[in-house]
Amino acid sequence: MHSSRKTVSSIGIMGFGAFGRLMARHLQPHFPLLVCDSEQPPAVDGSGKGLAPSDVKAVGACDVVILAVPVDRIPTAIVALRPHLRAGTLVLDVGSVKIGPARAMQVELPEDVDILGTHPLFGPQSARHGIRGLKIALCPVRGRSSPRVAAFLRKVLGLKVVMTTPDAHDRETAMVQGLTHLIAKILVRMEPLPHRMTTASFDLLMQATEMVRHDAPNVFMAIERANPHARAVRDRFFAIAEEMRQLLEDDHLAQPTLPPSRKSPAEASA
Repeated sequence: MHSSRKTVSSIGIMGFGAFGRLMARHLQPHFPLLVCDSEQPPAVDGSGKGLAPSDVKAVGACDVVILAVPVDRIPTAIVALRPHLRAGTLVLDVGSVKIGPARAMQVELPEDVDILGTHPLFGPQSARHGIRGLKIALCPVRGRSSPRVAAFLRKVLGLKVVMTTPDAHDRETAMVQGLTHLIAKILVRMEPLPHRMTTASFDLLMQATEMVRHDAPNVFMAIERANPHARAVRDRFFAIAEEMRQLLEDDHLAQPTLPPSRKSPAEASA
């Protein structure tokens, strides 16, 4: 991972929740990490290049700063970091939506700071067997860091990189993530669900549900509320569901009449 500087001597991470810990696990073999999280401070870890708890000032002085906080906390994190950032620093976020965070970073961060929106299209559950081969979206906002970041992600971490824009990202994930999490939430509310006589397709549906079941509530709210394209997708989904309900409850279709039986010639003459 590179900033506009020639080398990266350290990476700072704001936030050490489930995803912050996942990132640290895969970045620590390559870079020294400093982590700032007052609610979940990490323990000192000397493996790899090392990981240490730190404060916002030290994190802001790193060559690369990763905002691993919930989407609604990004503005607060930016305000805290802004006085400590140096020219040429790369600041990136890892949120599930991109339009709002990209706008906030572009407006509030110093003009001499590079900005890159990222969205790893996986989480702790889907990455439990490793991240190689999984996808990550990159949304360049400011600066020239994105090609080198993409090269590191592809060649070193083995990720599949999707280059896009914040708007295009949010349009696609409004359906990809919005519907997945919405359906999973509904299925969880319908429990207990069958587990003995199941089909392959039902098992796959349950696997998808399990991948997002334990996501923090703020992840679901960000996907559904912070993405400006999510409501249109959600409304369309519920409208089609209502059409299907009406179709299935239509009296004519629910109780179809059988065609009149045809009598044989013998029966007709009887």
